[in-house]
Amino acid sequence: MGEVHLRNTTKAIDLDASDLGRPDGLRYTILTSVINEEYDRAIKTLKEFVESESEYPNFKMKVERYALHAIDLIYAIRTKRNFPGLSALTRTKQQELKEKFKEHFKELRLIMKKIENCMEELRISDVKSTRIVVRSLWLAVLTVFCTAVVYEICRGMGYTMMIYFDAQIESILHWMFSFLI
Repeated sequence: MGEVHLRNTTKAIDLDASDLGRPDGLRYTILTSVINEEYDRAIKTLKEFVESESEYPNFKMKVERYALHAIDLIYAIRTKRNFPGLSALTRTKQQELKEKFKEHFKELRLIMKKIENCMEELRISDVKSTRIVVRSLWLAVLTVFCTAVVYEICRGMGYTMMIYFDAQIESILHWMFSFLI
């Protein structure tokens, strides 16, 4: 059911299952495709990922250079693994090609982690900006409410209280002057 079976190359490149990432993630898809020598699938997946619509405005700007570098690494890995006349080369040259393959694969793994980190940064910045918008909206509503309360106190109740206190002061003054006259 959608499982990708890895060939024996995982031991040759010192790959841990945690290095592949989540099974539903981009890193897992790309790295398992490269391990299984499905280079065209990996390249196609990366290109579709970069060209896909994203909810983040600067997604393409942040991820595109990493994706293009990853595609270059996939081409380099393909060249190293499918080198014509590999068996005709000396043992040291074959070992050099294997070492280069390992280096390219490790770099590809790091690039895929960087792409995931970029996606996480974009998600976090989106959450932060949403939080700022919600907080500023809340403060605006609170400010309008407080202003309305103060206005109501000053105009409505303030005027009523002024009339009431004026009447009370007038009645007190009448009472005091009634003793004097």
